[in-house]
Amino acid sequence: MTHRFMYGRTARVLIALILVAGVAVFASACRQGTPQATTPIKIGFFAPESGFAAADGQSAQDAAKLAVEEINKSGGINGRTLQLVDYDDASDANQAVSIANKLVTLDQVTAVVSGSYSDQTLAAAPVFQKAQIPMIAAYAVNPGIPATGNFIFQQSFTGTVEGRAGAELAVKMLGGKKIAIVAIDNDFGHSLVDGFKAHAQQLGATIVAEDYNQFGEKDFGPIITRDLNKGADLFYMVEYGPEGSQFIRSWKTLGVKKPLVGTEGVDSTTQFLQVVGTDADGMVITTNLDRDSTDPNVQTFVKDFTAEFGHAPDMVAASTYDAFFVLAQAMKTNGVTPDQIRQGIAAIKDFNAITGKIVGYTANNEVIKPVQLQIVQNGQFHHYGVVDDPTLIQP
Repeated sequence: MTHRFMYGRTARVLIALILVAGVAVFASACRQGTPQATTPIKIGFFAPESGFAAADGQSAQDAAKLAVEEINKSGGINGRTLQLVDYDDASDANQAVSIANKLVTLDQVTAVVSGSYSDQTLAAAPVFQKAQIPMIAAYAVNPGIPATGNFIFQQSFTGTVEGRAGAELAVKMLGGKKIAIVAIDNDFGHSLVDGFKAHAQQLGATIVAEDYNQFGEKDFGPIITRDLNKGADLFYMVEYGPEGSQFIRSWKTLGVKKPLVGTEGVDSTTQFLQVVGTDADGMVITTNLDRDSTDPNVQTFVKDFTAEFGHAPDMVAASTYDAFFVLAQAMKTNGVTPDQIRQGIAAIKDFNAITGKIVGYTANNEVIKPVQLQIVQNGQFHHYGVVDDPTLIQP
């Protein structure tokens, strides 16, 4: 009787000690940021889903949803699912900062993808850097974004690199000698123009005109006419879809037959090609999506996106989609804490993304990958070439 009592009491004491130890281990794990195996991994996301840039924001949001869905269907991150925490920044930098603070403090996300423009991405980046939450800018091109700090990455090439590739195209491939530049007056426009001018002049071309316009510009006729009178034999247009379509209308009305180089800003089926159609035939752009790629992954992405959303993807969608798979690769190979993700992204080499092979990332977290060239033929973007010279695509 006494032995049975002592045994029962000892057992109860041992069970209690085991429970206490288990609670202590769990609490310690929580303090150290080690997640439970079944807890979804929260990934923050923001894009201009309303306002003047809503078309790009919707494209980015659609791609984010598709990427998360596909990652989860394929087993998630070592068995854990991703949870998308999505906000609309309405193309407002102040709103982007508010969203960043909410993602960090209220939502407690593990990582973030920006599906927004440079202004909003640049404004939000310091919040994530301070909180040491890794953020990938899907397609924003401002070189200052990765310069924010070691937790901030740029998944698409900088504006300087894309501008440099544009000059290679304009001068070496299209024979431009006297070039007129017409660009949107914001970070996107200026960063691409800076890279373009430096390399074009290095190649021996002369910049005969450099004009900037605001959002909503509707008549480019006077600018084009003035630049033609200055002897321009090639035009470099850095615009977004709405302004780019107005440029093409003026270009067509004037009957200009000069070579025209555009950028990823008009790489939009809904904002650009559906508006201008064959009027843009012959224009060649720098971008990061090759619609004619024979890579099965690219073909599947284009097919699945089109089936899901009723229109073909653009570079915004492809870039956003890639950003989530870069995150997934880093988490699968290196771990799911914020610092492990940061280290995992920085270590990526020769990653076959939808927008081309990611050679790697610089010490400043800038991506190194080729620039795709697309030509408009019969109102659709098609393969024209690629700029992959390491000296040109190195930020």
